[in-house]
Amino acid sequence: MSSELKPFNRRLFLRGALATSLVPVAGVLAACASPGDDEPKGTSTTGATSAQNPFGLAANTEVDAVIFNGGYGYDYVTFAGGLAEAKHSGIKIKVQPSTEIAQELQPRFVGGNPPDLINNGGAGKISLSTIVDQLETLDDVLDATNYGGTKIADSLYPGVKLPGTFNGKFVALNYVMTVFSLWHSASLFEENGWTPPKTWAEAKELGAKAKAKGKYLFVFGKEAANYYQWTLVDSAIKEGGHEVRLALENLAPNAWSHPAVQGVLKEVHDIVRAGYIVPGGAGTQFTAAQAKWSNDQQALLYSSGGWIENEMKKATKAGFRMTGVPVPTLSTSPALPFEALRAAAGEPFIVPTKGKSPAGGKEVLRAMLSSEAAANFSKTRLAPTIVKGTVPADGYGSTALVSQTKMLEAAGQNIFDFVSEGYYGMGADQLVLWNAFLAGDLDVARMTKGLQSVSDKIANDSSIQKIKVS
Repeated sequence: MSSELKPFNRRLFLRGALATSLVPVAGVLAACASPGDDEPKGTSTTGATSAQNPFGLAANTEVDAVIFNGGYGYDYVTFAGGLAEAKHSGIKIKVQPSTEIAQELQPRFVGGNPPDLINNGGAGKISLSTIVDQLETLDDVLDATNYGGTKIADSLYPGVKLPGTFNGKFVALNYVMTVFSLWHSASLFEENGWTPPKTWAEAKELGAKAKAKGKYLFVFGKEAANYYQWTLVDSAIKEGGHEVRLALENLAPNAWSHPAVQGVLKEVHDIVRAGYIVPGGAGTQFTAAQAKWSNDQQALLYSSGGWIENEMKKATKAGFRMTGVPVPTLSTSPALPFEALRAAAGEPFIVPTKGKSPAGGKEVLRAMLSSEAAANFSKTRLAPTIVKGTVPADGYGSTALVSQTKMLEAAGQNIFDFVSEGYYGMGADQLVLWNAFLAGDLDVARMTKGLQSVSDKIANDSSIQKIKVS
């Protein structure tokens, strides 16, 4: 993830972070030994614990935090550090930015003097499999009360521990919620009396209405054609239930032939054949394709994660009112409701055991999980955190942020994720197929065969350590 935080790289980073929650079938990954492994833990002095000081942070402690300086910057942690300093006598939170986390911090792990808190982000992040035994478990952070007196776990969205749980240990707290959905201009839809589709049948009806206006239903770009795989898989999971998700995740034979998957593929193929997709996407750079939607309004809908507003802010028509909605269902009686949503926590934070003040690292996390710090992040980054109820009704002027919050609230417990693509690195091969399929060069049968072949290649390769998703 570069400082520009391009969505394609962000997707790979997010998937990589999520992969750490999965237990390899072939056995538990061993942490790599280092010269620092036999050295004593950090030499910090701890104080008495209490509801106001749950980790025993001692007075006058200096806390060392190193934060990945990517698309979200790092000053949001400085803000949270200021809240922590105001709560504890004499402590000092030192926040340092970094763009090469592994390069800069691996020597400190080897030397037994890592920072107290690390935002392990970017393409140069540290592989958690190599340091998992050198990290604090963070269950006590979620068990603590926040600065408002509420148990932190009760203030968060469901499932936030999953992407940071590695071989059964919750060692990484992922702070930002990424919502995957279909995006549209609420103002354009209101002007034309259109309603976002809840089923694929409604999507095809909308495509016909768009065509009558000289517009298209969808658009795609060559580097991001497989964004529509997210829509396919999400819709199929909602239609057929978690058995679809588990079959695809665990590389089951014929998983891509599941009736729910086939049903959605056929609907998308109908849309392609009807000419409802902007032509030439396989030869168009993805941000240029996205601009055809956000600026030129040639297409009505676009599949993406919640970063789309920030990425296209310089190429979005005035008054566009960017808004997300859940992906359509195949039928009117799916296994999961229309409101079910694919969303995942990203941007992981870790607390090394051998830091001088693990208690200080955890206290900064506690501050970040306060309503004040979470609201500051959303206001300045226009993205939701894992803390519920911190985005006002006006979304700080962002209709995209408002819609993400509403979708998360409406989904309730029906939030899921799909991680095997990133874990196994299948995206490149699948991208080729999706460019061809959306361009009309593959029918459903050949698309199914191609997607299954990519999965089978991984499943049948004994050199690849498999994961079991349950």
